[in-house]
This record gives sequence, C-alpha cells and structure tokens, in this order.
Amino acid sequence: MSLEEVVDHIKNGEMIVVFDGDDREGEADLIFGAKFTTPDRVEILRREAGGLICVAISKEKADKLKLPFYTELIEKNKNIKELSCDKTAYGDRPAFSVSVNHRNVFTGITDNDRALTITKLEQVLEKDGFFTKEFYSPGHVFLLISSGIEKRKGHTELAMEIGARSEQNAMVLCEMLGSGSALSKERAKRYAERNGLLFIEGKEILEGIKK
Repeated sequence: MSLEEVVDHIKNGEMIVVFDGDDREGEADLIFGAKFTTPDRVEILRREAGGLICVAISKEKADKLKLPFYTELIEKNKNIKELSCDKTAYGDRPAFSVSVNHRNVFTGITDNDRALTITKLEQVLEKDGFFTKEFYSPGHVFLLISSGIEKRKGHTELAMEIGARSEQNAMVLCEMLGSGSALSKERAKRYAERNGLLFIEGKEILEGIKK
C-alpha cells in the first residue's frame, strides 16, 4: 500500500486502518479526516473499533489555541505532579491534551454529541476561531497533539502526516480492540478487507515520507 493511495482516500472522506508497528503499540486504529465526521461514523468507531475516540491536531494548531499536553498540566500541579507519565510502556510520552465537549451538547457522550464536538472543533481549526468560547473541559472527545514524525512515530503523528498531505486540519482516531487486548494485525487486515478499507502500516507511511 502506498502513502499516495492513502492520501487520496482521506481526501475523499474515506476511513482507513493504520497499524503502527509490531515494535511499538502493535495496535490498529480506524482513522479519517475530522471534517467528514457524522454520528453514524462515531457509532462505527464505538461499536466496531471500541477504543477511545480521539482527535489529533498538529503542534502548530495546538500552539495557536494555547492547548498544552496533559502531562504539562499535571506537572504544574505540585500536589499531583507525581502522576505525570514520563514514558509509556512502548517508550513515548503520551500525546494527550485536554478532553472537550462543545457547549451545545447535552451530556457529550452520545454519537450525536461527539459528532457535533468533532465537527465544531474542525471548524474552529479551519478558521483559527475562539476555542474557549465554543468548548469546555473535561469532555468526551480527547485531543491529541502531534509532536512531529521526526520526534515520535505513534498513531497521532502518522495520522497527522497523512492529514497534512490531504489538507485536513484534524484527524479522528480510534483504537481497534479485540477480546481483552488490542485487535491483532491479521484481524485488523481482515476487517479492512471485509469493509473495503485501505490498510497501511506505520513503516509504509514512513517509507512514503522518505521518497
């Protein structure tokens, strides 16, 4: 699978499956451009992937909105700074920022509510709008900040590399879970085949970047 094919699919609003690598998390995520979010798609992520529904943005966009990494917020609080995760089991610091709801949602957790939050977030990113006027935290959509592929090679950075090439302001990600563990690469591939989705590995994305 080529990076160019994946970029074309994302441009056209399609969903893809990205497996980060056997030497990293060993997880597959369902991924698509945030501007193509609908309640039906959120339901697919919830029912068929089952992981945490997140939205990845670039470090540049995060800086414009003054969004910090979540670990930075914890480290500034002397009472709980020991909770900060310096390094995960797979070797990286987490990409998490804050979690948000749009101010027009009810609870924020329903498919309709999360789709609204993601859609409004994409619109704010498109126009560099007033983030704090439209959202509150904590919420039910988790924001991720890309550190850039040269610093980190997780799903957040892989998704944003694809997103940057397909003119996306943000990318929606959700881990695919099996029974008691992450869905295996083989089962993720079969899921992609059954549903007509492209499957690509992190190493293929990295190879495509080098070309």
